[in-house]
Amino acid sequence: MLPVDGRQLENVKGELLKLRKKEAADSQLWHNVARTEEQRNNRLSDMAQRGQERRAEETEEQRNRRLAVMGQRSQQRRAV
Repeated sequence: MLPVDGRQLENVKGELLKLRKKEAADSQLWHNVARTEEQRNNRLSDMAQRGQERRAEETEEQRNRRLAVMGQRSQQRRAV
C-alpha cells in the first residue's frame, strides 16, 4: 500500500464531500422534477374534467333553449 500524507487524505475527503453534496443536490432535483410532473398531471386532469363539465353544462343550456323555443312555437300555434 502506498503511503498517504495528511494533505492527500484531506484532499480526498474534500472531493468525497463534494461528490456527496452533488449527489444529494441531484437527488433533490429529481425529486422536484417528479413532484412538478405529478402536479402538472394533476392540473391537466383537473382541466380536462372542467372541460367535460363545461361541455355538459353547455349541452344542457342548449337543450333548455331548444325546449323554450319549442314552447313559444306551441303557444303561437294555439294563439292562431
